[in-house]
Amino acid sequence: MTEDPRATDDQLGPGAPTAPIELAGGPASAAARLGLPFVEVDDAMLDRLRGVCASVTRDAAELAEASRDWWPLAMTWALDGQVASLAAAVARPTTPAEVAEVVRVCDAAGVPVTAAAGRSGVCGGSIPLYGGVVLDLCGLSGIRDVDDASLVVDVAPGTFGDHFEYELRSGHGLTVGHWPQSMALSTVGGWLACRSAGQLSTRYGKIEDLVVGLDVVLADGRTIHTGGHARQASGPDLNQLFVGSEGTLGIIVGVRLRARPVPPHTRHAAFGFSSFEDGLDACRRILRRGATPAVLRLYDPVEGERNFGTGELAPLLVYDEGDGQLVDPTLEIVEEECETALALDAGLVDRWMAHRNDVSALEALISRGYVVDTMEVTGPWAALPRIYRDTLAAIGSVEGTLVASAHQSHSYPDGACLYFTFAGKPEPGDKDRFYRAVWDAGTRAVLAAGGSLSHHHGVGVNRGRFMREALGGGFDVLAAVKHALDPNGILNPGKLGLPSPFGPDPLIGPN
Repeated sequence: MTEDPRATDDQLGPGAPTAPIELAGGPASAAARLGLPFVEVDDAMLDRLRGVCASVTRDAAELAEASRDWWPLAMTWALDGQVASLAAAVARPTTPAEVAEVVRVCDAAGVPVTAAAGRSGVCGGSIPLYGGVVLDLCGLSGIRDVDDASLVVDVAPGTFGDHFEYELRSGHGLTVGHWPQSMALSTVGGWLACRSAGQLSTRYGKIEDLVVGLDVVLADGRTIHTGGHARQASGPDLNQLFVGSEGTLGIIVGVRLRARPVPPHTRHAAFGFSSFEDGLDACRRILRRGATPAVLRLYDPVEGERNFGTGELAPLLVYDEGDGQLVDPTLEIVEEECETALALDAGLVDRWMAHRNDVSALEALISRGYVVDTMEVTGPWAALPRIYRDTLAAIGSVEGTLVASAHQSHSYPDGACLYFTFAGKPEPGDKDRFYRAVWDAGTRAVLAAGGSLSHHHGVGVNRGRFMREALGGGFDVLAAVKHALDPNGILNPGKLGLPSPFGPDPLIGPN
């Protein structure tokens, strides 16, 4: 059995946003990089906001920190003392009612509102592109109710992931099973806004599989309640309308999630394949037989050597947890489907477990002048080998690329997630061009080979230019839904590639 740190409090994060990288010159002097149209919050508007929300500020340092997330391109700008864009004010509500009133005031005044909490996103999803108000939801925090009989937990959206899981495990003997790498950086509301995946998603599902019901504030200040039943046939599932909408259709102020008893049993194993494609096929066969181990994590030889020293092999890490009568047969199926692979030291899984939430390498590399990022996509099993080959080739063809590699991080019966990593060290004035060129080449290779735009990082501003290509005619449907729910366009404008009344998308141009 592996050692599980999730029921201890000695490694809990701060329960507050963590800055992605230090701003050169300090946050109080940070400047906006993108130069987009700016919507001010004047003194009269500030008074109206303070009349409905206890904490509203225009302090320069607080504006800068609240206006950025972990988007790697924007982290390179921090070296020059810049953020992508700056908010005009930050409001920090502590109740859903305060959220609704702030949004109502902003809608009446035509002021954009960008919901944010942990700000751990890596696509610029919580950046206030056109100024206005950043709505910091960290004050809406904590577990509000646990229905142990129904295995449903009611939690506020500003609750940080590691604190949520610790309280649920230690106080109630339950787990939601959602454990992203950003666990200590991200919040429950952020998981839902970006359609997050945890590292154990093959067992528990992604966040959209775990949500039972939501409370959502609409652009006009109304609050609606969605879902709430185990299953129902009352028209389309409105939960899924807001999950993944990144704050553009409504602001999540309450969440009900499915939970399970804390698993009493774990098992793990590791195998080495002669090629990444052979490892993918083994994962496919495991899922085809109905086995769903919590983790099937396959690295290509480049990442295998970098992380585990496995040479030319493609290492597969396997971990499962739950009732022993389910876990043991699952691992037996895994072993049968991996019988032609080389058995590796199962301690590789322990090594991964010990470091799986470490995000320090990103800041270290960017501070040394590198441009690095990841792009996670999905595809059907039949297309994954081509997606892997074509995408690595496309990224590698971009001038300045030093390394490109991949691993498979989440598996499902119909397909899996491929997680590509790239790095380059262009000249300082060429960083933006290089970054965009890699994303253009890699994303278009994925889409051409039958893959998706994103698996769990979402779209934000970075992927907005690909949305119409990825969704086809569905993009116009999404835009129509946006207009119907938010006719003044105030909710997180400039994200998901959607048209904005406040100005152009910085990576696309005029709408």
